[in-house]
Amino acid sequence: MRLKSALLVLASSATLAGCGAGLNIFNRDAPDEMAVSRQAPLAVPPDFALVPPTPGAPRPQEPTASQQALEALFGGPAARSGVETSALLKAGQAEPGIRTAVGDFSTHTVDKGVVTRDIIAAPSGDGREARAVIPG
Repeated sequence: MRLKSALLVLASSATLAGCGAGLNIFNRDAPDEMAVSRQAPLAVPPDFALVPPTPGAPRPQEPTASQQALEALFGGPAARSGVETSALLKAGQAEPGIRTAVGDFSTHTVDKGVVTRDIIAAPSGDGREARAVIPG
């Protein structure tokens, strides 16, 4: 009985000692959540006749989605070289429906011959059938 009571006192004192470290009621070293920096006061806009934006309308100061995509892909407009400008001037304007006419079955094409078909159908790589030899 005496051993049981001694073990019970020992276990309860160990439990209470472990709980004491977690309660920091009197420890004021923690930062104060109320001591935050002040923000600047809200400014009233100079024009009081502002109209709220309509839902779904594009923002006037931002470019459209297609302009943003072109900017992201190509980095914005770049100056064309003289060669590119002269080539575009000599080429002229394309017909508006050229893409649909090219894919049409009634479009006349020129047969380039067996050699061209063999080159296009040749397997890629440096295999037995396709071997690249650099003279010299």
